Amino acid sequence: MINNLKFVLAMGILLTFCSSSALAQNKKSTPKEKQSKTNETNKTQMDSLSYGLGILLGQNLKQLEIENIDAATLSMAIDDLLKGRDLKMTPEQANMLVSNQMAAAAEKKAGPAIEEGRKFLAENGKKPGVITTASGLQYEVLTAGTGETPKLSDKVTTHYKGTLINGKQFDSSYDRGEPATFPVSGVIKGWTEALQLMKVGDKWKLYIPYDLAYGERGAGRDIPPYSTLIFEIELLKVN
Repeated sequence: MINNLKFVLAMGILLTFCSSSALAQNKKSTPKEKQSKTNETNKTQMDSLSYGLGILLGQNLKQLEIENIDAATLSMAIDDLLKGRDLKMTPEQANMLVSNQMAAAAEKKAGPAIEEGRKFLAENGKKPGVITTASGLQYEVLTAGTGETPKLSDKVTTHYKGTLINGKQFDSSYDRGEPATFPVSGVIKGWTEALQLMKVGDKWKLYIPYDLAYGERGAGRDIPPYSTLIFEIELLKVN
């Protein structure tokens, strides 16, 4: 009797343990809890993805070199956009605002180069024979030609060389041993203006402010942003 009782008790304990284990296992594998774990995993993945996107966005913002960005306002704007709420400005207005701010920041950074160019042109404009146009372009006539004057719609053939105001040469058709042919409308503004004033046979020296040259972008490795440029141009032919 005692042995049977012990057996029953042992079996009861074993069954209780098995039932508890099975119940626990069933709890782990119920569709509801599986869905809960899936949701939790997805939330963790989305949190990581969101954080990663924040890092990439932050890196891009740092490259813009715009100071004192308010992270809370930035986050609010993103949230408003993603959730379809009314925006406080249109995307077009936002683009214009950011573009203007970036241009102002770039100009501030390039201040020394801009000031150097302005000082150079101010002094250069006082020299005998140097003519300054309404746009700020300066030129002097080295050799006077008698041929035709090109129109904006024409193509021209020229020999030229270009330098920075420190004398560093960045381009020369003379060095290549071959003149260059191009549309009058297809070059920097300073060239386009000057070519429509020149005659075939003219050789001029141009002093071009940065805003009539390659502006805030510069050109390649040899022409930094906001560079004032000097060119000698020989107008050979109107094509």
